[in-house]
Amino acid sequence: MTEKKRLPIGNDDFGEIRRNGAYYVDKSLMIRDFLEFHDKVALISRPRRFGKTLNMTMIREFFDITKDSRGIFEGLKIMDTEYADQINSRPVIYFTFKDCKGTTADEMFYMMKRQIYQEYLRYEKIFRSRVDRDSLEGRSFYGMIDILWDNHSHHAYYSRALWQLIQSVRDFYEIEPILLIDEYDQPIMSSYEFGYHDQVGTFFSNFYGSAMKGNSALSQALLSGVQRVAKESIFSQFNNARVYTVLHKQYAPYFGLTVQETERLLTDYGRELDEQVRKKYDGYLFGGIEMYNPWSVLNYADMGELDNYWVNTSSNYLVRKALQAADRRFWEDFDRLVTGQEIPVWLTLETSYVERDSNYSLWGLLVNSGYLTACRRIDANTALVKIPNDEVMSEFQVLISEISGVNGLDLQQMLSCLLKKDMERFFELYRDIVISCTSYMDAKENAYHMLFLGMCITLRGAYKVTSNIEAGYGRSDITLEALKPGGTSVIVEFKQGEDIEHLKKEALQQILDKRYYTGLSGEIICVGLAHDKKRCEMAYKMINLRTRR
Repeated sequence: MTEKKRLPIGNDDFGEIRRNGAYYVDKSLMIRDFLEFHDKVALISRPRRFGKTLNMTMIREFFDITKDSRGIFEGLKIMDTEYADQINSRPVIYFTFKDCKGTTADEMFYMMKRQIYQEYLRYEKIFRSRVDRDSLEGRSFYGMIDILWDNHSHHAYYSRALWQLIQSVRDFYEIEPILLIDEYDQPIMSSYEFGYHDQVGTFFSNFYGSAMKGNSALSQALLSGVQRVAKESIFSQFNNARVYTVLHKQYAPYFGLTVQETERLLTDYGRELDEQVRKKYDGYLFGGIEMYNPWSVLNYADMGELDNYWVNTSSNYLVRKALQAADRRFWEDFDRLVTGQEIPVWLTLETSYVERDSNYSLWGLLVNSGYLTACRRIDANTALVKIPNDEVMSEFQVLISEISGVNGLDLQQMLSCLLKKDMERFFELYRDIVISCTSYMDAKENAYHMLFLGMCITLRGAYKVTSNIEAGYGRSDITLEALKPGGTSVIVEFKQGEDIEHLKKEALQQILDKRYYTGLSGEIICVGLAHDKKRCEMAYKMINLRTRR
């Protein structure tokens, strides 16, 4: 039996993976596309853990003029193309800003300075024998090293460090370098999370703008990140990038695992691409190509457990903050998403939520971050979106619990009591949840809204959960329709007002009078719930419809 290759979980350095003989899915034709598209500056936005760093280090290894990389590219598809002879033919400047974050601007700038300094030191070793420190070009290059080495130097003094490095490398090799920046947007996300966003705008505008706009010393630049933060405000000088989002066909096959790649990987490790795996990790569409989450598939292949691997890999701060600020119209659309529907939304992927906190950019944030997938464009402004899979659905359950104050375990226990017809215990838990919800958000709608969202996610697969769907002679607030024969269905009607004793009876009677149970069968619990801020009361009735639908 052939020994299995080690899975590169936690290692996204292409050179190390290839030299160590670890499992690698060949994405090398991305190099061909990079050359053929020949964008002066390109930005690829993809969700976290979808192979951005691995691909950026692959491109670095292929072009880096200081290396001999033929061995690690042997057998890969790029070596069968006309571009194979370009291997190790150009200088490369490479940065990864994935760790450039901090609770203050000073902390973040310190991490930025360290990254820049390390790349300067790499080139200083190369230049040492031929670049005189006292020459004109030497004074500029070594002067910047001195600034970067000084712990007390202000960030304004190295805001043109990237421009200077590009000039120095071009002058040394007499070849325009390739610039690669991985996770370029991480420092901006950190500034937004910790409240120093206004302090970093000028630096990044100069840092990126001077280096990549109108710079004849630069051959090509490729940036990767989760979203574009370059169209307006802080990046006004950096507006010439060609942006490739999840909707573009260009570069689509190279981030994530295709169906064929997933099937082969799982087969190689004794697993099967069955319906359970599809429901858990499938559902993404990049440029019309069906994609699996590579991080989760790799971990499943290794562990053999269908767990939620992707959701624990980084901060969800920006998504959580955006959902907290979302308006009622957004949540009404989101209601339909958590029931498994595809819905049309006005979608912009080119403007970040950091720059413009509208519903349009919020939908874009969720798509760019991998929380939603864009199935297809309907027109220039509208796309059909859905929640891709059960793993992401579980993440939404966590997010909704966090922003509403509803404990997920409390919700599960409450629903369990309801479906077991323990109505007294159900109402005790429900009342506690309502008090928790209304401590966080508006009492008129939050208890209903977050309860509904929680039900949709918690009961997914066992119940069809609908809201405001026409039934009988009207529209019920919530219907939980049992999908398994013999299961108990539930209809819930809400009322709001001061006289909750009267309103709970009115809500129950409305279910019965308007026959909201039409179309259901078997045992049905009809529940009327009345609310007045944090006070609530319940009335209920069990009915049994023996006639099948």
